[in-house]
Amino acid sequence: MFQNKKEKKELEELTNSSTIVAKGTVLEGNIETFGNIRIEGKVVGNIKSKSKVVLSESCVVEGNILAHTAEVSGEVRGTIEISDVVVMKATALINGDLITNKMVMESGATFNGQCKMGATIKEIQIGEGERIKPIKQEKTA
Repeated sequence: MFQNKKEKKELEELTNSSTIVAKGTVLEGNIETFGNIRIEGKVVGNIKSKSKVVLSESCVVEGNILAHTAEVSGEVRGTIEISDVVVMKATALINGDLITNKMVMESGATFNGQCKMGATIKEIQIGEGERIKPIKQEKTA
């Protein structure tokens, strides 16, 4: 899998990195990262992470999410695919389907969609073609 120790070290550094989309920020486009990502603002697009996705109370995501683990406190409009565990906090509002291995749902969380648990999700590929289906944008006048 790795050709040398240098490539392995670089991949470990990428996986340990963190990205933050700050409150008040609106990002239009897809995000792909090896490391953790915390969303406090708004993302209109898909999010893909080989690590953890944290969605704060103030966040809104209009797109699909594919990650190893996730903690949702904000709003998501799209499909969520998590290979390990997803935690839905009391303030979570999810409108879309959920595919995960394990789920924790706090009292007060809202989930509107279908759920498939115990699912085996293929390895998350970063930068190697589109694994997440693009969201459909509605035209506004």
